[in-house]
Amino acid sequence: MINSKIKTLNEIIKIVEKPKNKNKKIVTTNGVFDIIHAGHVQYLEEAKKLGDVLVVGVNTDKSVKLNKGDKRPINDEKSRTSVIAAFESVDYVFLFDEKDPRDWLNKIKPNVHVKAGDYKLSQIIEKEIVEKNGGRIVIAKAEKKHSTSRIINKILSTYKKQ
Repeated sequence: MINSKIKTLNEIIKIVEKPKNKNKKIVTTNGVFDIIHAGHVQYLEEAKKLGDVLVVGVNTDKSVKLNKGDKRPINDEKSRTSVIAAFESVDYVFLFDEKDPRDWLNKIKPNVHVKAGDYKLSQIIEKEIVEKNGGRIVIAKAEKKHSTSRIINKILSTYKKQ
């Protein structure tokens, strides 16, 4: 079942047409999802509540390196997409290679695009393209205590002492 949720962008574009034609809401979000934590779980569950079909774009290893540097990701793209596909709240997952999601958002044209709560509306580069296509941006609630970088730093400091 997990593998049946992992698609290409072209497959996603075709898949979402059917629910769109039935007036179902398509929700998208994106991210690296490198080391999964409770914040990711809450975020994806919150995103799913905003519509009928939740599509998650996961950055490829190449695009993660562009955005986060050569030391990331910790987990490879195949592992990260498999973990995201395992969530009950997620309907479909695909990999994207670009530095940002604007190109594929222009193709999927979601009703709602969700961003993590650590963003301000003025920082969201996707806003213009989503709104141009009739969608809206929603900023999810975020608990500051959850962060992949924080987990990495905790591991490093804990095991550096040994």
